[in-house]
Amino acid sequence: MNEVSITREMDARRGRYVARIAGSDAEAELTFFRDDPNVFVADHTGTPVALRGRGIATQLVERMVADARQEGFRIRPACPFVVALFSQHPDWSDVHA
Repeated sequence: MNEVSITREMDARRGRYVARIAGSDAEAELTFFRDDPNVFVADHTGTPVALRGRGIATQLVERMVADARQEGFRIRPACPFVVALFSQHPDWSDVHA
């Protein structure tokens, strides 16, 4: 499996985490918007067929959780996939909004 590169793109209101794999033009993403300055609402994950089955969407959420811990924001899961992951990870309660 090729290494996954995850970056965050954002402006004052919206943003996304983007996962890319070398040699592929496909991108997986986790989109979010700011509900207030310290709460990011994770509203959509999308993984194209070419990247499915590799745990990439989970890696996107894990990156968001790591950033929340480092930067002090909280996450409100709205996307069903993110809601499900948060329910499986009680250890993420510190960043759950």
